[in-house]
Parts: sequence; C-alpha cells; structure tokens
Amino acid sequence: MDIPADVTQALIQLLGADRVLTAASDRLAYGYDNSREQALPGLVVFPRNHDETAVIVQHCYRNKIPLITRGRGTGTTGATTPISGGIVLSTERMTRILEIAPDDRFMVVQPGVTNQAVQEAAAAHGFFWPPDPTSATVCTVGGNLAYNSAGPRAVKYGTPRENTLGLRAISGAGEEIRTGTRTTKGVVGYDLTRLLIGSEGTLAIITEATLKLTPLPETKRTLQAIYANIDSATQAVSRIMAQPVVPCALEFIDGAAIDMVRAVSTAGLPEGAGALLMIEVDGPASAMTEMVDAVSLAATTKGLLSLKTANTTTEIQALWATRKALSPALRNVAPKKINEDVVVPVSKIPVLLNGLEALARQHKITIVNFGHAGNGNIHVNLLVDPDDPRQLASAKACLDDVFSLVLGLGGTLSGEHGIGLVKREFVAREIPPPTLRAMQDIQQVFDPHNILNPAKTLPTAPPPANLHNPLKN
Repeated sequence: MDIPADVTQALIQLLGADRVLTAASDRLAYGYDNSREQALPGLVVFPRNHDETAVIVQHCYRNKIPLITRGRGTGTTGATTPISGGIVLSTERMTRILEIAPDDRFMVVQPGVTNQAVQEAAAAHGFFWPPDPTSATVCTVGGNLAYNSAGPRAVKYGTPRENTLGLRAISGAGEEIRTGTRTTKGVVGYDLTRLLIGSEGTLAIITEATLKLTPLPETKRTLQAIYANIDSATQAVSRIMAQPVVPCALEFIDGAAIDMVRAVSTAGLPEGAGALLMIEVDGPASAMTEMVDAVSLAATTKGLLSLKTANTTTEIQALWATRKALSPALRNVAPKKINEDVVVPVSKIPVLLNGLEALARQHKITIVNFGHAGNGNIHVNLLVDPDDPRQLASAKACLDDVFSLVLGLGGTLSGEHGIGLVKREFVAREIPPPTLRAMQDIQQVFDPHNILNPAKTLPTAPPPANLHNPLKN
C-alpha cells in the first residue's frame, strides 16, 4: 500500500531524513531476508529507542499501515518480507546495551544489539548469554527473540525463552507493554515474556530485553565421533543424553554431508563414514576428565569408527573443520537449497533419518541432514535446482511428506527458524483448530488492526499470487 504523504512527513520530522528511506532503490534491500521471498516496502524507518518506536506504531495504528519489524535479515522463512507493503521498521540502530548487572546476573539491551556484542559484553564480567545461533556475529537479539533461535548450546542451557527475564515492547495499538521481572523467580500475572518470544513480530515490537546471564564455564572439551551408519550415531545420541553429564553441544552430520565435506575440506575423515557427532562438554576443570570419560563411554557404540578428543585450540579447530566446511559445500552444490529445521523426540531421530533416506529415494531428491541432535532438532536440506520444474514439483511433494513424517513422530515443524511465510500453510496440520482460534484471538487483543507483520506465522488467507515462492512454479 502507498504510505500517506502526511505520515511520511511526520516520520521524517520525528526521525530526520537520514532515518527514513523513501527512494525505491534504498528500500529494496529491506524487502527480503535470507529466504528467497521478496517484496518492496513503502517506507523504511530506523528508530533509536523505545519512544520513537511507540510513535511510529501509533501512526501506523491510526492509518492501518502494515508494520514489519526487521533485524539484520538473517531469517530463512520470509518472516520479515513486507508482502503487504507498508513500513519496515529496522532495529539496526537500536544497538545500546542499557545496563549490565553482574551481581544479579542480567543485562538489558536494545533489540538491534548483535548476539556477539552481547557475548563480548557479558564475558567481560565472567558471564555469557546461552543462545548462540550460527549467525551470532551478525544476527540481533531482537531476531533471536522473534524466532526463539537458540543454536547448539540449547541442549544444555535452553533457548531464549529460558534465558530472558523480561521485555519492554509496543503493542499493535501503540501501547507500552512490560513483561517479566528482574529476578529469576516471579509468578505475578501471565507469562507474556514467553508468549512474545517466538511470535515473529506479530504481537508486539520488542524495544528492550532483560537477558538472564550464566557464568562462563571454567573449561571445555571437544570430541568428534565418527560412525559407520546413522543407526550407530543416533544410538550414541540417546546414550549420551541418558547419562548425567549433559553436553553443551551435540551436533549431527549425516553421510551425505560427510561426502560433500570430504570433497572440499582437508579434514581427515575415514572412508565408509555414515555419520558424525561433534560433542562439547563444559564445566569445572577439576571434573573435566571424568566428564569426558563418561561422555566418551556413552558415545562408544557398535559401529564407532573413530573417537577423538581435542585439548588445544588448534586441535579443537581441526575437529570443527568438518562442520564448518559443510555450509560452503552445500552452497556450492545447491545455492538455492530448501532448508527446514524440524524437531522430533530424541528417541525418534533414527526413525526420522531413515524415513528421510526413503523419501529422498522416492522423490529422487538429494537430502542432506545435520543439526542439533541433543534436542532432536535436525536441519533437513533439499538440494534442488529452482529452474527445473520437475525438481520443484518433486521438492514440493517431498517437503509435504517430510512434514507428515515429522508430525507422525510427535515432532514439530520448526525448532528455531520459525514459520514466517514459507511454512505458514502447514501450521494447521500441527496445531488443532480450537488452539489456532485461541492464538488468533490473542493476536487480535495485541494487534486490533492486524498491522504487525500481517499474513505471517498463523494461517490466514493465501499469500499474494505475485509473491515468489520456491515451492511454486
């Protein structure tokens, strides 16, 4: 939709001309994220604080203008694509760390602060914030909260929902909301903090977050276990997660991924490797030997080909070389791959992976799997040529079957990438109608005019016909 001239002028007066993008060439870069969805926003604005954000929302509320909040655009589901036009509110200039309270183990930040900046500021006081997505160097806290993105450490330390004490936000009606507490215990009122986290900007715009900090571990050890087949590796995952020493990372790579890495990496990988686990254990130095021994024993199953433990920085980098070489290898083979991040109960990982192998054969689609095995969070990559109509049709049918497989195992469609636009049509298969209606009612209370990131996350009307979708011809 076109932005009324008086609204544009009011926002320029509020923010200054340098923080309001009006030219189409400038707005274009804010019309897409790390998916292949794209649409042109009518305006892009850059508030610096809570009060400016509130005024922007109030203008949009009065004029019923769609408002899409965006961090650094690292999301993969089209959640920040302005498919209804409107205004994109970029948080990239809301980068202040407002308070650090080491004695109370919390930090207050604006949403545009990067994950890495949070870690560096916390580390100076002997702490860290557990969420650590792969894109931590560039992704923002606001984006982490919007998707509940966690990364490998979630297996031990939890997701943003477990590591955020409270929020300050603006509802779709332009009203201030404060949730949570500054204490680790508190039960007054409903838990709106957890409700807003993961809502992908459809309920409120987060302007400040109180993050719960965790003391840095005294030391860490990294292990790499290579197995002859998937069954051996997934059996090891179940054994590791069933003993008292919880790893701070437990990453899985399947045989197809290993073959790709072998072609582009100098990392030594034995022939016949069918699966690989990267395991990290952290804790007190005095107990580290016993902890590593316990995890190593659990990882030793029939089919184990190799088990290495790193003790120096050089050795750690060598063990992680395989995992770090995977993303470049996938980009070279299929730069426009379809990447899903399904989750199943840990005990169901073998059934999931064997089912994915069968679907790959059935649909003649190459599928590469890796991810956070300790949570059952597997990244399923369908490698397709988007310019090949046959492959696109096969990919669409295959993806449908992948989701059916996951839901049949008691799993969920997304662990941390979110729903956004690309998975919205599948949500009703996981969430029953009465629950969906309750969610839609809640959304109406927070956003009466449906201006906040409309047509995302919850199924409503189909997306516009002119929007590019990687699964449609």
